[in-house]
Amino acid sequence: MTPQTFPKARADALVAQLDVDLNAPICYACLSIVSFALEEGTPPQITGATIRVTQDMWHEGLAEVALRAVRRARDQGVPDADAALVDLEERAGRSAIARAVVRRLAAELLRHTRAEMRLRALARDRLRLAPPELN
Repeated sequence: MTPQTFPKARADALVAQLDVDLNAPICYACLSIVSFALEEGTPPQITGATIRVTQDMWHEGLAEVALRAVRRARDQGVPDADAALVDLEERAGRSAIARAVVRRLAAELLRHTRAEMRLRALARDRLRLAPPELN
């Protein structure tokens, strides 16, 4: 399998097994562009947003995060990790794996944002019940 033919579904399946999370040193503003597309965009809009931001994110910290996670997966014997490492090393921010990492992190950001918004909505209705001196 060449890096150019690393299928999106296989990239997503591999990235689901990687040890990456939102605590990584990545650009949240860039990630939010993909997150917004995931929430309300069409598949072509999601793809476009992912392609647009992944290369910039690669140069701003995603490279270290993705390469470290894939190397760790390879060392643990995760299937396709060797091919994923080749994809990252040869294609960098244009690789299917880098884009899959961005989609995964954007989806995680979207889940966290939705949960935080629900929590704030629940708390807002209950604030009037608390005495002002406790707010």
